[in-house]
Formats: sequence, C-alpha cells, structure tokens
Amino acid sequence: MTASVPAALMSAGDLTKRPVVTLGGEAVAQVKDVVLDGAGGRIAGFTLAGRGLLSGPLRKSLPWAAVHALGVDAVMITSAEVLEGKSAVASWEEASGGLVRGARVLTDRGVQVGTVLDVVVEAGCEGRVVGVEMTSTEALGRHGRTVFLPLCGRPAMTGDTLLVPAQDTEHAVEELGELATVLWRKRLAGPGGPRVPGATGEERTS
Repeated sequence: MTASVPAALMSAGDLTKRPVVTLGGEAVAQVKDVVLDGAGGRIAGFTLAGRGLLSGPLRKSLPWAAVHALGVDAVMITSAEVLEGKSAVASWEEASGGLVRGARVLTDRGVQVGTVLDVVVEAGCEGRVVGVEMTSTEALGRHGRTVFLPLCGRPAMTGDTLLVPAQDTEHAVEELGELATVLWRKRLAGPGGPRVPGATGEERTS
C-alpha cells in the first residue's frame, strides 16, 4: 500500500501578502484574503491587493480553478489574464461555510475540544484544507494551549461548529511540522484501515 506524503503545510493566515506570480516570473498582485469553501474542504480562491507599499485592494480576484500551484513562497498562475473580477470570488463569510476563526470544534460524541484559530492548507494543485489550528479545551488535557488537529476528508460543518470524529482528537499535535507526519500515517492506514504503528502510540495488531 502506498500513500502520498503531504506537501508543505501552511496556515491560511500566512498566505496573506504572498505574491501572485505568473509562470513568466511577473509578480502581478499579492494575496489579500484567502476565501475557503468549507463544504468542499478546500480553498475557493483569493481576493487580491496590488504590489508595493502604496497599493490597495484590486478590483480583481483569483478563483482556485485559475491557480496553477500553491507554493511555499508564491501563488503561481499561468498569466495575468486568468485574474477575474472581484465578484468572481465570494467573500470569506459567504464561502467559508463556518470554517472560520472562532468556530467551535465539537466531536461526534458532543464534546467541545477547541475553538478554531486558523485553517491549515496543503501546498500543491488542490488547495486542500487538511487541518485546523485551534485553542484546546480541558477535554484534550491541554486547556488553553494551541494545537493542530488533522482533518481527513471534507470538514463537517453545522452552522459555526466544526464536527470531527472523537478518535481524530488523539492525533492533535502542538507543532505544524508534526501535522504532516500525522496526515501521512492516516493516509497510509486508509479509511477504516488498520492502525499504523506509532500513530497513536500503539503497535498494530494482526
């Protein structure tokens, strides 16, 4: 069985002011806001600002379908012609489906385990939301501490509440770098697959 190793992970908030660069090397804009498709579990697009200290918001936006790749240092597009009107990307509140800062994180057993601080996305060509950064509650034994919780599959949203399987809270980590390892192990195990040694501190049984 093979599983893809997650590409570089980054918080959505860290994407603001990231340059938007064409494949020809021209920086045509910078990210103003990241707009999330909460129901689809991915980035919907970006609102944009001009480049330079005196540049303000642009009347242009960048739908995810027009993104060539999301890199660790820039958002890549084929050319400036793919930019669309500002209305092509809905506002953060309209598109996020509740997956925003301040949303409650509730397990399928009805226990609140945290409050969303930011969303973690994976670099590459899919713009997937793969986790959340949250302030944990006492239910995780780390009251008030910042942790990263993996999200496998599309987030389940109900209003301003993110619902997660209770078993996934076992994989909460305190460093963003650790989240990639957790995601790889979960992908290796697959949906409903056997536990992977080391994923929860247990050995896999045959």
